[in-house]
Amino acid sequence: MPSDQPVIIPDPAVIRHMQEALRHWHDQHGRHQLPWQQQRSPYKVWVSEIMLQQTQVSTVIPYFERFMQRYPDVYTLAASTLDEVLTYWQGLGYYRRARYLYLCAQTVATRHDGKFPENIAELTALPGIGRSTAGAILSMGMNQKASILDGNVKRILARCFMIPGWPGTPAVEKQLWQLTTALTPELASECSQHSQALMDLGATLCRRHAPQCTACPWFLHCRSRMHQCQTDYPERRPQKNTLFRERYLLWLCDTQGQILLTQRPPSGIWPGLWSLPEGESPDSLFLTPAMASIQQAWLEGRVSGEWLPVFKHAFTHFTGVYHPLRLTLPDEATAPNISDTVGNRWLHRHDAEAMALPAPIRLLLANQWPVCGEAMSLS
Repeated sequence: MPSDQPVIIPDPAVIRHMQEALRHWHDQHGRHQLPWQQQRSPYKVWVSEIMLQQTQVSTVIPYFERFMQRYPDVYTLAASTLDEVLTYWQGLGYYRRARYLYLCAQTVATRHDGKFPENIAELTALPGIGRSTAGAILSMGMNQKASILDGNVKRILARCFMIPGWPGTPAVEKQLWQLTTALTPELASECSQHSQALMDLGATLCRRHAPQCTACPWFLHCRSRMHQCQTDYPERRPQKNTLFRERYLLWLCDTQGQILLTQRPPSGIWPGLWSLPEGESPDSLFLTPAMASIQQAWLEGRVSGEWLPVFKHAFTHFTGVYHPLRLTLPDEATAPNISDTVGNRWLHRHDAEAMALPAPIRLLLANQWPVCGEAMSLS
């Protein structure tokens, strides 16, 4: 079990050697052409850091470029709508990030005159900005002395210093913060490259699987490499029993090709996205009088319908098991009470596809749902 005691920090001479070796490696082998590195600003660093949470660089790049074209500054983003922001975000997953991004932009625009605060305390008080993201904004966006501790850096430090335990626990994270703070250069002008170099090292060499140790600038200092147990660190999250949640989806369409979409609540799964009506049981899909009349018409054979193949979707803490029901309303059965209201819209397919939809719902509407037993990627 990891100890709550402070980790042993290398002596200053070792720290200087590690800093210099990392800097020289980054000069020759680091990534220097990433889009958020060009004409770098606190805004670009912030957006890229939020997008890069739980998402690979290769996936983020096209999203970032499209996002910057539409929202070149914090005022443009703050003046948009959450619906539109979610549309530009769809496909990146973890949609709560997009909501916090939008809320943070509004806060910066209205309370900070469009400028990001220049200290950790005020930055971490903004929606969706944690300590590591704040450190990245300060070091890479403002050339200030600040430390980072994203997933890549946690892996590097846990491996290099053989820190036991899962980094998600407070005790282990505290030790890793002590290490990354000690390794951060004293000169503010060197912190930007140091932060980027750590990220690059974790993304290119010190990967979880098959780390390329012989090319690593910290080859001489890595304790797990010395003991030939690199892949034992960092320790994985403790296993938990997989939880399954059954959900029922109503794909309601009319003879004109319109689909009924409903906007999800601002919190919970897929916050703020447009989706199909959902319930915990088949009957829960037909609770309103208008929907109850459609259910009755379906049971009596006056509305055609079919249960589509069940599919699974893996979330962070559970797996959703979805049962889609597709009903097609004849003209005479179209319920006038199910109309465009706040939170409900009838849309033609091409208009529906332009909305911010969860990835599995988009696939479902395109008749590309996976069969039961195939869990889709996290969103």
